Amino acid sequence: MTPWLITSRRFAGLMKKPGVLFAIVLLCLFAPVLQARNAVIESVRIRPSPERTRIVFDLTSPVEHKLFTLSNPRRLVIDIADVELKADFDELSLNGTPVSGMRSAVREGNDLRVVIDLEDQVKPRSFVLRPILQYGDRLVVDLYTTDQQVAPVVQKADRISRQMRDVVIAVDAGHGGDDPGAIGPGNLYEKDVVMAIAKKLADRLNKTPGYKAVLTREGDYYLAHRKRTDIARDQQADVFLSIHADAFMTPNASGASVYAISQKGATSETARWLAEKENRADLIGGVGGVSLDDKDDLLAGVLLDLSMTHSLAASLDMGQKVLNAIGSVNKLHKKHVEQAAFLVLKSPDIPSLLIETGFISNPDEARKLRTRSHQQNMADAIFKGLAEYLQNEPPPGSYLAWKKQDGEKKLATYRIERGDTLSGIAVKYRVSAESLKKLNGLRTDTLRIGQVLKIPTS
Repeated sequence: MTPWLITSRRFAGLMKKPGVLFAIVLLCLFAPVLQARNAVIESVRIRPSPERTRIVFDLTSPVEHKLFTLSNPRRLVIDIADVELKADFDELSLNGTPVSGMRSAVREGNDLRVVIDLEDQVKPRSFVLRPILQYGDRLVVDLYTTDQQVAPVVQKADRISRQMRDVVIAVDAGHGGDDPGAIGPGNLYEKDVVMAIAKKLADRLNKTPGYKAVLTREGDYYLAHRKRTDIARDQQADVFLSIHADAFMTPNASGASVYAISQKGATSETARWLAEKENRADLIGGVGGVSLDDKDDLLAGVLLDLSMTHSLAASLDMGQKVLNAIGSVNKLHKKHVEQAAFLVLKSPDIPSLLIETGFISNPDEARKLRTRSHQQNMADAIFKGLAEYLQNEPPPGSYLAWKKQDGEKKLATYRIERGDTLSGIAVKYRVSAESLKKLNGLRTDTLRIGQVLKIPTS
């Protein structure tokens, strides 16, 4: 006797029972109603950034969609199947976006058509995201304006010719935009805490002679990890600092940490640089830079390995000084620099650190991280450790290197005469106009007859 015959006979026996038959009839009657339940758009978010404008539809379940553009006037049309709209487009702030309006209409029963009115021509890109952390299913539409579709051409300055230059510190506030990072008590978002610390650190750096801070993100938007390091490289940063706040499953974990790249991560990044053609034309090795595009694989591999090894050693030394300084304002999770293959640390020629400023999941540390005073103390401590390292190991050609060589004791002087200009004096003494301004505390290029300028001679 086959299993199907057994099942069929059992089903026939069940059908003779009135209660079972009644339940099956009810199920058949309501099945179409259950199947007709649509996904719901619970909310819509729109957020501009330097790279794109992102529109996010928060959903109760996955959806299928298609989109197309129309002209005269410019519009983007999104057709979403089997979905119900509960969000209100009128509540959206469209400032800083290429969007002038959004409207919707139900079509073909259960489908929804969303029409986005555009002020500029855009290139759209859409995709769906699965649930993660506090987010459910999402439909994401990215809009790229004409300017955002063309990668800016960055002129790489000759780092050797810039005498007495500032040491450039790339300060990276982790997460941002739709990625809040860890979430602490009272909906304290990691992205907000680290942005506050990053801005305070950047302000401290910019107020100190010899330093220049570059923020990888200046607002509440998300940047991919590679984009963050690309910004640091484009700005020819000497150091890369990524600021974060840790989290754990239990609230007991506490303390700040500092990470450098692991040896395994460094090895894998070396292989990637060798494999990707666009990296060959880029520069490695800090001051002076070395292009790999004219090197064979063996020589390029040796150069990359040397650069990564030097950066790793510098990161570990610098990281320990930063960690020691942080220990004066916050408990430490571990007293030595840890190593991990964080993607954001994988720049072969820039010493890089990831700084966990504390556990945002710990109520006591979250309470401190929320306050401006502790954020400032943390920024000051990071600066203290960084400055201690750079005063001993200043990048060549920098103001810090000149100062370490007792440059202030080797100053010439020049008295301003009629017709003198700051740029002319800079050319005469083979220094930059900016270094003269910095050394003499000048805010403008204006000079006074009889004024005496200090001139570096080495």
